[in-house]
Amino acid sequence: MALNFDPFRDLDRMTDSLLRQGPRLMPVDLFRDGDHYVLSADLPGVDPGSVDIDVDGQLLTIRAERTLTAGEGMKWLSRERMTGSFLRQISLGQGIDTERIEASYTNGVLTVTIPVSEKAKPRKIEVSLANEQPDTLRVPETQGAVES
Repeated sequence: MALNFDPFRDLDRMTDSLLRQGPRLMPVDLFRDGDHYVLSADLPGVDPGSVDIDVDGQLLTIRAERTLTAGEGMKWLSRERMTGSFLRQISLGQGIDTERIEASYTNGVLTVTIPVSEKAKPRKIEVSLANEQPDTLRVPETQGAVES
């Protein structure tokens, strides 16, 4: 089995792992679809049991952990996939129904559905008449009307 050795790539990876000791950033897409927002985060190889999502006020926090399994007697020939903690925090702003947020994990993609609150949805305002006008208009009679 032939492997390509690239010392610069390995040096970049080692430098990156030394400098980034904290949680790694996960890439996300966010869009609005009708009366809810949809957030999709790429988390390939992450155990769904390690994903933790919480809401504190208007701050949505997603945490996940990816670990590599190492068997006894295993010798790495190449190790390029990052392991460790992933973290993403998103400010939700006003008008979000934080009680009804839902999440699912399929094929390495975490999907979080964030509904818009009823108060923030557009609504129609009915206009009522303040002073109702009579159906017919009465014209005051004038004295000395001239007939033509």
